[in-house]
Amino acid sequence: MNPSYAIDYEMIFQHAPVGMCVSVDRVIQSCNGALAGMFGYAQGQLQGQSFSILYPTMDEFLRTGDRIVPIMNAKGRYSDERIMRRASGELFWCHVTGRALDPGQPLGAGVWTFEDVSEKRPVSAELTPREREIAALLVEGKTSKMIARDTDLSPRTVEMHRASLMRKFSASTSSELVNKLVGGR
Repeated sequence: MNPSYAIDYEMIFQHAPVGMCVSVDRVIQSCNGALAGMFGYAQGQLQGQSFSILYPTMDEFLRTGDRIVPIMNAKGRYSDERIMRRASGELFWCHVTGRALDPGQPLGAGVWTFEDVSEKRPVSAELTPREREIAALLVEGKTSKMIARDTDLSPRTVEMHRASLMRKFSASTSSELVNKLVGGR
């Protein structure tokens, strides 16, 4: 690298090919144009906003926060694919990855990236908030018992939601359901 070339981190942040933001206590402090555009907001419109406006419901925002903390405490980072909401109300699958700047404060200051994966994984059925949560965990390869533990639901309740998802997606097996959730036919 040419030693006379100064790295412009602001330019890199603003031109990154994925949505990026810096947050403190789940409030967006700064985000790039890719993130604003992905969610259908104008540049600067998300600054100072809670991440909650990017979720289909407040309940999903709160439950995701509860799920993130132990994983961030254990690994120092968090990553998943979940259904998010654009400004227009359209729901879409999004790959989210984050890292806390202070490992002792998992939801404190952090850097997050967002990638729209809706082209390979369209939202094709009307799902309840809980079904969206269960669907995201199924896509991660989790079993009903693991999902029950992660969501504080009984395994029977998880199975009821899984059965509902199978009906909505016309899937006869769990593997067929997961294939349809990830955009297979």
